[in-house]
Amino acid sequence: MGKKVIETIKNADKTLFSFELLPPPKGQGIEYIYKIMDSLIEFNPAYVNITYHQEEVVYRKVKGNLLERRVVWKRPGTVAISAAIKYKYGVMVVPHLICGGFTREETENALIDLNFLDIHNVLVVRGDPLPGSKVFIPEEGGHVHAIDLVKQVIDLNKGIYIDPELINPQPTDFSVGVAGYSEKHPESPNFESDIHFLKKKVEAGAEYIVTQMFFDNRKFFEFEKRCREAGINVPVIPGIKPVSTRKQLTYLPKTFNIDMPEDLVKEILKCKNNEEVYELGIEWGIRQVRELMDHGVPVIHFYTMGRTDNVRRIAEEVF
Repeated sequence: MGKKVIETIKNADKTLFSFELLPPPKGQGIEYIYKIMDSLIEFNPAYVNITYHQEEVVYRKVKGNLLERRVVWKRPGTVAISAAIKYKYGVMVVPHLICGGFTREETENALIDLNFLDIHNVLVVRGDPLPGSKVFIPEEGGHVHAIDLVKQVIDLNKGIYIDPELINPQPTDFSVGVAGYSEKHPESPNFESDIHFLKKKVEAGAEYIVTQMFFDNRKFFEFEKRCREAGINVPVIPGIKPVSTRKQLTYLPKTFNIDMPEDLVKEILKCKNNEEVYELGIEWGIRQVRELMDHGVPVIHFYTMGRTDNVRRIAEEVF
């Protein structure tokens, strides 16, 4: 297996398996991550994504019922976790890079650390607005859009660092993936605009696209068609999340700006409890993945969101 996602995809003769990990909440140990890895490693993941989360602002009561504003990191350690997984399991890792909460200097430092660790893949995303905010606010001295982050990584691959006075700067060798939205980014005015800016990221150096989760394969097929018609010819990787609770019927569409297909909604509403929803989610996921594999997608990428037992059940059937 190569050192890069794009090389692995090009050399594969079948659909690959990958999944995404959330760093554990602050105060939790690495055993949380090892437990997830141990449950899925037998399916030979081509790579594992590790998400990055920006700091959050919280308000806590102090004396006199006053509120104290505090900035906290709730899920630290993406670089360290990436290294731990890479060297314990011998699997390729893809840490996320985000715009929110990071200056250009902090991003460069993270990339330098990853390069030192022989990690040569990143997934570049802008990141979501902070909880309670409807608009994305970049860090002062940071990037506003994901394309600017892509360009910084590509510049580093050319040996172009922020400090122009560095003597004999060494180029890095990162492969860059970006996010795509099979049901349109919620902030885009229309699909044409969304595809336009996605193409710009590819032209800037992105080598593959990973989609937001979806439950209707027709949405993915249409998105892939739009990409190809626009001249975007890099691999498009579908992102899958098995539904597991009835609450997700409203939570997932609201949080991720996606539609749930009517057939799935009707079946969920028939379920008497979450145990039945959980089994339905696995059945739906198996059918969804098999159709995508028959279509010839390069990778099936699972969003675990801290739960892997249902992903494991699907993988047992299709990989």
